[in-house]
Amino acid sequence: MKGLSELLRLAPEEFAAWARRVNDTSAERLLGDWSWWRRADQCPPQGDWHVWMLLAGRGFGKTRAGAEWVRGYAEAHPGARIALVAASLHEARQVMVEGESGLLSIAPDDVRPEYESSLRRLSWANGAVATLYSAAEPESLRGPEHSAAWCDEIAKWPQGEAAWDNLMLTMRIGDNPRVVATTTPRGVPLVRRLMKEKGVETTGGSTGDNCLNLSPQWLATMDAIYGGTRLGRQELRGELLEDVEGALWTRALVERCRVEAASVGKPMRVVIGVDPPATANGDACGIVVAAQLRDERLAVVEDASVENPPPHVWAQAVAAAAARWGADRVVAESNMGGEMVEGTLRQADVALPVVPVHASIGKARRAEPVALAYERGDVVHAGVFESLEDQLCGLQVGGGYAGPGRSPDRADACVWALAALQEGLRKGRGPGVRRV
Repeated sequence: MKGLSELLRLAPEEFAAWARRVNDTSAERLLGDWSWWRRADQCPPQGDWHVWMLLAGRGFGKTRAGAEWVRGYAEAHPGARIALVAASLHEARQVMVEGESGLLSIAPDDVRPEYESSLRRLSWANGAVATLYSAAEPESLRGPEHSAAWCDEIAKWPQGEAAWDNLMLTMRIGDNPRVVATTTPRGVPLVRRLMKEKGVETTGGSTGDNCLNLSPQWLATMDAIYGGTRLGRQELRGELLEDVEGALWTRALVERCRVEAASVGKPMRVVIGVDPPATANGDACGIVVAAQLRDERLAVVEDASVENPPPHVWAQAVAAAAARWGADRVVAESNMGGEMVEGTLRQADVALPVVPVHASIGKARRAEPVALAYERGDVVHAGVFESLEDQLCGLQVGGGYAGPGRSPDRADACVWALAALQEGLRKGRGPGVRRV
């Protein structure tokens, strides 16, 4: 039987002859046969790969490709144990399971799996089971074992590398465990890392590749609005871009400001910027140490941020950083309650002055003077701070944020610390209290 792509290349009279030979039974079988409908760019790569990463624009058909791969794997491997991982459990259910291209929608009636929402579980008649996980809860991936996994939109996972590493440790059943990762490309640490790892096969495509299944009006509108822009290249053409459109920091700028940690010498003054977590739902506490050097340049010397900590943990992390660097003071963002932040730090025996600062203007306006200092060469990074730098490169002119995670907690802490040191230099004294 010819595939769809082959049929579309037939001459009209050849296609008509083929259509006459197709009876109702054959037509019904074709409608449920993904190997007939899929495009070549939706096929898994050849060879002995461990991870297939499909980077493609919106509307490409990534979800369908991932769901069909899982369906085929489950039907061919009785008793298989499969992980379905998304940015949240809600997205795993709404997209991967119940979505228009999800596992329940694509399965023929006679082989449709049973979905038990309370157990986060899909079960096939042959004993294969798929379990839903949230990348926002990496610890939930400790313990189970899997022979296959489908990971959706890994570029937006809130704790991407932690979730991925925990998942990889579960891939220990069978002779050849495999993982499919489908995502619109973004230059976050996990995607960049997988691009370089052995055993990872990367394929890609654009929105236009699936034009036969998309609204012509929508395609025309998207092209008119985003054609030729960096956002269009990323979201529609599926290109992996390192810099964010309108970013205050670029990767080239950060690299230009990097120096060896040993070269900064003994600092004259050290300030710790703190951006406390706004909620207890997976937010990190940004803790960044900045120093004034003897030549009056400013240096970022440590990113001591901690992920999803209770108050006493992040307060102790601040205290430890202050002790390591002999800090002069802590500058802590207090929008969520200045007395609470200061009290939490006091309970952790932070003996140095705590300066609460209040963000009375937007993120972009308070970050712009700091970004300009980078441009002038007045700020250096004494080492590599990958997570912090990814967030800085996600801060955009006008106040947007397009970096990894839900909040630029590390970047905000960095801006608070450097801005306080800048203020101190302007006034010819140590960093003081200010409203920004």
